[in-house]
Amino acid sequence: MPHLFTPLQIRSITLKNRIVVSPMCQYSSEDGFANDWHFVHLGSRAVGGAALVFTEATAVNPGGRISPHDLGIWKDEHIEQLKKITHFIIQQGSVPGMQLAHAGRKASVTEPWNNDKLIPPSHGGWKTVAPSALAFSEEKDTPMELTKEDIKKIVADFKAAAVRALTAGFKVIEIHGAHGYLINEFLSPLSNKRTDEYGGSFENRTRFLMEVIDAIRSVLPQDLPLFLRISASDWVADGWQVDDSVRLAEMVKGKVDVMDCSSGGVVSYAKIPAKPNYQVPFAEAVRKTGIISGAVGIIVEPAQAEAILADGQADLIFMARELLRDPYFPLMAARELGYDEMPWPLQYERAKRKK
Repeated sequence: MPHLFTPLQIRSITLKNRIVVSPMCQYSSEDGFANDWHFVHLGSRAVGGAALVFTEATAVNPGGRISPHDLGIWKDEHIEQLKKITHFIIQQGSVPGMQLAHAGRKASVTEPWNNDKLIPPSHGGWKTVAPSALAFSEEKDTPMELTKEDIKKIVADFKAAAVRALTAGFKVIEIHGAHGYLINEFLSPLSNKRTDEYGGSFENRTRFLMEVIDAIRSVLPQDLPLFLRISASDWVADGWQVDDSVRLAEMVKGKVDVMDCSSGGVVSYAKIPAKPNYQVPFAEAVRKTGIISGAVGIIVEPAQAEAILADGQADLIFMARELLRDPYFPLMAARELGYDEMPWPLQYERAKRKK
């Protein structure tokens, strides 16, 4: 059996293989509600054989959206549509996961196909917030610095969002601590210039994340996993480094089950050498702490994914754009790797080629 198709148990959840649908924003919601697009987008990846299917970054409050069309989980009314999606994913033998997020200073912008332009409050946008009143770039909003009371409220929003996600049927929660969004902004010394207990030292800059982790763990059943996505490096000399990520892994181990290792996004001027496997060393470094790690970023070939796992560099393969191109990548990868036992949906079995 290829490593890519070896099951993995995390607490009470058994993943049937090591392929995870990475959270990918769809910018297709109205008022945070899931709709038919989300049902087909997420459901088709479950039909395609991925073990774990994550929603896009799902905002814990309206101001935490990247765009006005992001998915949300800030009110109970969001639950009903999400239940239909989780039910379908489970029917396909996959596990539904939700990524909880707050966009921080990178909020209130248009969709990527509309050039990520700032939306002012006068045009339906909102005032952004961050650890410090520093704009991401000249074109973006200068955020309001969060007060301690604001921080407590956002921690509570993450907790309430986790409860709603569980009610909607999600079995895995991931905290979005990467890509320059709010938690990442607290972690990085490039965006966090606070002088109180949430800024300065490593312990202070990680405080907000640890409070979010503890809040979610307080409502998450002990038998369900908690994932954390991080930007393992800022790709800037005086920013967050892989050594910080290793230190963080040691801190969260026991509360967080999986660290999903991406990178970059906290500043606009970082030079990121994107190429196949460029982030795999981050997952490998974190994995050495004893925490389960996920590799992500330009992983597009079955043999490539198999080698990462076989070499002990990661435990899970998070895939994004390749699964947009081919929702059935897991089924095709099994054949390419000579694994004929990969189950196909009964409705599709007649299309499965024999050796």
